[in-house]
Amino acid sequence: MLSDAGELIDEHDLDGRTARRDRNRVAVLDAVLELFSEGDLRPSPERVAARSGVSLRSVYRYVADRGDLIRAAVDRHLERVQPLFVIDGGDDGTIAVRVENFVRARMRGYEAIAATARASRLSAGTNDLIRDQLDRARRLFGAQLEQQFASELALPEPQRRAVLAAADALTQIETIDLYRVHRGYSSTETHALLVTALRTLLDPTWRGDR
Repeated sequence: MLSDAGELIDEHDLDGRTARRDRNRVAVLDAVLELFSEGDLRPSPERVAARSGVSLRSVYRYVADRGDLIRAAVDRHLERVQPLFVIDGGDDGTIAVRVENFVRARMRGYEAIAATARASRLSAGTNDLIRDQLDRARRLFGAQLEQQFASELALPEPQRRAVLAAADALTQIETIDLYRVHRGYSSTETHALLVTALRTLLDPTWRGDR
């Protein structure tokens, strides 16, 4: 095989270069995620290079700028944690069981992506790709809610729209972050609050003191 310069390249060497490039890219993106978890929500390429052990020049081979760096890291993280959002039992069972399973999955996913989600929100105002990424995630979370509670949401309009909007806003990652970080609720307290609120919204015959 010939390089762009017309030099002969051994295919084994090419495979080795490809594998090394892939490893370095993963190291760069994992370094970004580590920095997110430590509170650095807009890490510079220089700091990422230092953390990953990959040269700054190489970092810029994999990403165009800081915004691209964050977007690529978020993509990798979401792909990795997606199974955590799968709801046990799906949409089968009583409303009590489905609410409990839904909240458990959403809290499990939140704990895995909280820092990454904060970084995304911080950059969304100046990066269209990250903003689109966030909007897509919100729509997916909303669709998951709608599927899980389809029978409870079989309401006349405008009641259905109001209940769905309230339940969706209640269970988005930003709201859970509000409870956990800004209100100071523990994970257990947040879980209980979400269960109670969802039951109240979706099952008007239920009362929390039963």
